[in-house]
Amino acid sequence: MRWTRLFAVLTLLLGAQAQAQDKVVNVYNWTDYIDPKVLEAFTKQTGIKVQYDVYDSLETLEGKMLTGKSGYDVVVPTAEPTFSRLIKAGALQPLDKSKIPNLRNEDPALMKRVETSDPGNKYGAIYLWGTLGLGAVPTKIKALAPDAPIDSWDLLLKPEWAKKVAPCGIVLMDSAIDTIPSVLKYLGKDPDSSDPKDLVAVENTLMAIRPYIRTFASGGALEMLASNEICLAMDYSGDVVQAASRAAEAKKDAVEYILPKQFTEYTFDMLAVPKDAPHPEYAMAFINFILQPANMAAITNKVGYPNAEPDSLPMVDADVKSNKNVFPTPDMLAHGFTAKAPSPAAERARTRMWARFKAGS
Repeated sequence: MRWTRLFAVLTLLLGAQAQAQDKVVNVYNWTDYIDPKVLEAFTKQTGIKVQYDVYDSLETLEGKMLTGKSGYDVVVPTAEPTFSRLIKAGALQPLDKSKIPNLRNEDPALMKRVETSDPGNKYGAIYLWGTLGLGAVPTKIKALAPDAPIDSWDLLLKPEWAKKVAPCGIVLMDSAIDTIPSVLKYLGKDPDSSDPKDLVAVENTLMAIRPYIRTFASGGALEMLASNEICLAMDYSGDVVQAASRAAEAKKDAVEYILPKQFTEYTFDMLAVPKDAPHPEYAMAFINFILQPANMAAITNKVGYPNAEPDSLPMVDADVKSNKNVFPTPDMLAHGFTAKAPSPAAERARTRMWARFKAGS
């Protein structure tokens, strides 16, 4: 009888231990895109541990998500094209809004913007947003090309300027998804175009600057700019703002984010839950915690990207809030656009073209 009772007690203890070990939320997010203290606070408040993995391109995220069984509970896809594509593929589950009361903190105007990707805002909440432009070390560029058009996409996309700047290092985003719409727009085309002739024009433009591209990187461009290893990169606004901060700390030449005068692409990153998430209840708790205004303010202060919660602004650091590269003015955003997901056939054509471009052939 004693052995029976002992066995029952051990079974209960082992079950409780297993349950405690299983109390984890698996999060997959962009590199350098969170305040670690917010993750620590979530675990302290809820008892749920955070297994936190990172990626540096939408292609990497899509590859994991579209094969299924990723093991993640929360992912952070960009609204277009990845988030909308994952919705259409049935790879995401609707948010349980009854468990995410902090959704009410989201700016209705910004949530309306992403309804083109997610009608009714069923599948995601805005995490952070930003713009796509140029990261530059102006002193190094001016030393090579005193009359360089620092405020223009010409600096990167016109071969005569790329050639002059190349000695101090140019990096292009390692992402066809991010790069091709902006090149289409630069050429005066529809950024969502699937016309083969437009894609040929993009390829010709990119091939003309290919000899001057040192390497391709997404997240890695941040550190290369901060260390002054390179002087020009196509990059996200917040990454360049972080690079600028790190360069200043290291007493390197100043790094600046350039919102090109012609246009910029808006990027909205969404908190979403995979359809086969192993712990959806923890996912909803995590999203609800992140969307508390104080937590969003802390994240904005840390990573240099604006969030979608007006109530967070009083808690955003003054130097961050006044930085127009973090919170662009309406005039600065007047020529912005949001790219849409191309058709499967157009996507295959873009992928083949991008492979040729990277190979330089």
